[in-house]
Amino acid sequence: MEYVYSAMLLHSAGQKVTEDNVKKVLTAAGVKADDARVKALVASLDGVNIDEAIKNATAMPAAAPAAAAPAEKKEKKKEEKKEEVSQEEAAAGLSALFD
Repeated sequence: MEYVYSAMLLHSAGQKVTEDNVKKVLTAAGVKADDARVKALVASLDGVNIDEAIKNATAMPAAAPAAAAPAEKKEKKKEEKKEEVSQEEAAAGLSALFD
């Protein structure tokens, strides 16, 4: 995400999104820039009107995260039960080694 953020920062500052500029922003933020990722970012933004992309981007509705929360809790409970069973089975299998 820091790569995308660096491009957005450069754009908002009125600077060109170039490999050198992205690397400078990442370095200033304390991130070691990966040349391949920087090149991929700059290439993917080539010819893209960032203002239009931001304007046309859709935001997630505020109600969606609240509706998803109960489903996540159910999934977590199921996962916890599965983990408990697997730990019990592992303990039973381990005790068999000492018989």
